[in-house]
Amino acid sequence: MVAATTAAQSSEIFVCVGEDGQKVFQNTGNSRNCKRMDVQPILTVPAARLPAGKSAVQPVMEQRATASPASFPRVDGDTQRSRDGDRRRILEDELRGEEERLAKLKTDFNNGEPERRGDERNFAVYRERTQRLHDDIARTENNVRALLRELSLLKTQ
Repeated sequence: MVAATTAAQSSEIFVCVGEDGQKVFQNTGNSRNCKRMDVQPILTVPAARLPAGKSAVQPVMEQRATASPASFPRVDGDTQRSRDGDRRRILEDELRGEEERLAKLKTDFNNGEPERRGDERNFAVYRERTQRLHDDIARTENNVRALLRELSLLKTQ
């Protein structure tokens, strides 16, 4: 508990304006273009305890969709189908790119034994690259699954 409050008290956030005019948020205010932000600590409250035998998950009731207000802009069917088609093409292009990236990563990974490069005389450097490849493969596989899920949710034409 003491460590958590100490960490919250010692963290400072500075807003710095770069030479190009963009704002950058940092934990150090080294330049004269930085101003310290007044940030309140985040408070967490434990969840309420449920009586024995009660479940936190409640059954989902089917809800009727609410009608749009009369002033809400409508899109005709052809325009919506065109947008849906564009979305499908974009998702398919992204999926194709991710699948190609995944194939290349798996080739480089070589079942956990990637080919050593000249700059990897130290085993720790080789192991770090192997771990990065493994993490990249996992991330790319998740991207492929997410894109496939998005494509499955699209309306069929």
